[in-house]
Amino acid sequence: MSWWDDGDDEQHELDESDVRIRPNPKGNRPRTKIRPEHSDAVIGMVMSVDRGRFSVLVDAGTPAERQVTASRARELGKQAIVTGDRVALVGDTSGDEGTLSRVVRIEERSTILRRSADDTDAVERVIVANADQMLIVVAAANPEPRVRLVDRYLVAALDAGIAPVLCITKTDLADPTEFLANFAGLDLPIVTSRSDDPPLAEIGAMLVGHTTVAVGHSGVGKSTLVNALVPGTERATGHVNETTGRGRHTSSSTLCVRFESAAGTGWIVDTPGVRSFGLGHINPNNILRAYTDLDRIGQTCPRGCTHLTDAPDCAIAEAVEAGALGESGHARLDSLQRLLATFA
Repeated sequence: MSWWDDGDDEQHELDESDVRIRPNPKGNRPRTKIRPEHSDAVIGMVMSVDRGRFSVLVDAGTPAERQVTASRARELGKQAIVTGDRVALVGDTSGDEGTLSRVVRIEERSTILRRSADDTDAVERVIVANADQMLIVVAAANPEPRVRLVDRYLVAALDAGIAPVLCITKTDLADPTEFLANFAGLDLPIVTSRSDDPPLAEIGAMLVGHTTVAVGHSGVGKSTLVNALVPGTERATGHVNETTGRGRHTSSSTLCVRFESAAGTGWIVDTPGVRSFGLGHINPNNILRAYTDLDRIGQTCPRGCTHLTDAPDCAIAEAVEAGALGESGHARLDSLQRLLATFA
């Protein structure tokens, strides 16, 4: 039994009529974790991301094609939305100036290209989604080409299930033959380009029917190439510091643009130039896949072989010593072992 004191030294018995019910200003409907299915949502492709706003292309290739500006729905939480994502939109999807829709769902991704800050950082950063081809842009000089950086791009691409293509720019400044020898054993398509005469037709043919992500060291001419392939893109370009030999970061965001030619269309994603490409998120077992020739030989290695310098009876090391891989064999094995040692 409950009692209350009214201040007059008398106690009164409580009953249900004495209990006050505080009104719920938000209504009496209980909260639920069930989210709407948004079956009427419109599907589009994210073309760029800028400070929490997403530019999404809807009804691509139809008379109703339009660019829609969207924000993230709260229900997505911290899930990353990146360029190349296919997303579901609700709200105002007219694309009219001043309108804003909401991204309520990210469709299943076919591929994810990721990198980490460095090799010890397991936190990954998604660069682009749903790309099926990677255009690795390297300058023959100014800045000097870096074999190890290209190796890392190859590993990241093959780990993600993305087919790599190597493009060497500025071949009028230096002969890339020695550099390209490092990749002689790979099944890697290679395109060379002069500063004043980029092979637009050859590269364009590779873009048709694909979503291609362009990556490269700062200052190699990647954005210049994208501007030439897709006139009107107007991506910022920069120069190389004469003292350090390093390129200056110009493009600061990832942008997807449509490539069109008589042969067909494709999509090319220009990414900011980077000077490092961490592989802290990569499964070490996938690294050998970047070296097609070494991988074939590695199938005959003893079970559990690490392929490192101290690995006993490593078939790859024995083949290199025997000269089976030619003059580039030692350089390629050294490159492989450097990457594998990162995770040892």
